[in-house]
Amino acid sequence: MTGLDLNSPVAVVGTGTMGQGIAQVALVAGHSVRLYDAVPGRALEAADAIGARLDRLVEKDRLTAADRDAARARLVAAGHLTDLADCTLVVEAVLERLDVKQQLFRELEDVVGEDCLLATNTSSLSVTAIAGALRHPGRFVGLHFFNPAPLLPLVEVVSGFATDVSSATRAYETARAWGKTPVACADTPGFIVNRIARPFYAEAFAVHEAQGAEPATIDAVLRECGGFKMGAFELTDLIGQDVNESVTHSVWRAFFQDVRFTPSLAQQRLVESGRLGRKSGRGWYDYTDGAERDEPHTAEPAQAPAYVVAEGDLGPASELLALIREAGIQVREDEEDHGTRLLLPSGGQLALADGQTSVEFRDVVYFDLALDYRKATRIALSASQDTSQQTLSEATGLFQALGKDVSVIGDVPGMIVARTVARIVDLAHDAVAKGVATREDIDTAMRLGVNYPLGPFEWSRRLGRNWAYALLDDLHLRDPSGRYAPSLALYRHAYASDKREGSTS
Repeated sequence: MTGLDLNSPVAVVGTGTMGQGIAQVALVAGHSVRLYDAVPGRALEAADAIGARLDRLVEKDRLTAADRDAARARLVAAGHLTDLADCTLVVEAVLERLDVKQQLFRELEDVVGEDCLLATNTSSLSVTAIAGALRHPGRFVGLHFFNPAPLLPLVEVVSGFATDVSSATRAYETARAWGKTPVACADTPGFIVNRIARPFYAEAFAVHEAQGAEPATIDAVLRECGGFKMGAFELTDLIGQDVNESVTHSVWRAFFQDVRFTPSLAQQRLVESGRLGRKSGRGWYDYTDGAERDEPHTAEPAQAPAYVVAEGDLGPASELLALIREAGIQVREDEEDHGTRLLLPSGGQLALADGQTSVEFRDVVYFDLALDYRKATRIALSASQDTSQQTLSEATGLFQALGKDVSVIGDVPGMIVARTVARIVDLAHDAVAKGVATREDIDTAMRLGVNYPLGPFEWSRRLGRNWAYALLDDLHLRDPSGRYAPSLALYRHAYASDKREGSTS
């Protein structure tokens, strides 16, 4: 089955930012587009705004003047819903209220033909619930575009409980014909991206609430060590704290207040105070004129150790051994020990974050997971009040000798990047096990939808079959609330043989 014929008119109901963006995508793809808004005059204003954006595309040589003129000729501001009668696809982008959307689609059913595909761009409501008000819910589907729709490639194609396979396929192929990258998913709270991305925000906020580090330090570690484009605090300031918190609450409530999706009290207080991020001038950071930029904690220079003793290959951090040698520091190998630690001249130990705390052991400093230890420009270290200053100094000097800035945080189990990645991997495995989406579509969605450096299953393959489970299991022992309890899917993955499941993830 293919997508819509280009001779088929498309309608967009709701002319806010998302509605205009979706209309522009369909228009540039070659469709006639009809804009409708319940507020008189808004459809005309939206058409003018889209025309202005088409002009800017011509100025940037991304669209020819002839194509711009043809697109404008295909754009019509509809005065009444009945003007949409011959459309073969109607995409809704109105207020995120179930009753409003249900009423709209009930009215549309009385207007459009039986072959018209009805779609919602909702990001937080149940596609199944919206379709529940319809006489023919089989033709109803979710088409979740990401903002700004003309620029971001991802579209989540969401099948509700009653959605016909043919309708979902038609929507999928239409999105692909429009130049987008569609991913198919079941109707679950948050779909793919907003479900699996929750730990990226939640764990950063949790580290902050536990007094482990300040926002600027956490953001710097996520960027410069974890490889994420933005840290959680700066990203939620950009999104809007009220918007991000609303999505978090929506997913949490939809999962019957599952502790894995618990909202942040610190973020709630931020919203209550009116500090909504960039749009209000203050959020986690101050954006007012003249405000000083918050800087991450960076350790003072320290002396590098003359040597280290490697017990084991350091697992996911094994490339550090080559970097240490390249820095001129001797690496002595203990062939009889199969651990994953470095011994320092002070007698202290340096270990990759594993979900345990430094205070449990004699003189241990933990270092965080990195996307690429060679390219990382910052490394976080975690130590307890009982850790000797000499051990911490040697650990700091070691990473500084490798050309890294060092941020020392509190004794936080799982640190920052490691616990975040482990939880994202866990939610991804859980989603596959519950039929939400395929591994491939989840990786695609997380890379394109929120610009992650790797998809969850790409991380999983890189880190090893048991890594995420072992870290979360240790975290769960130290925080038995259930927040870090590994899913059954991750447990099965960790203990399945490579022969049975394959060795790819």
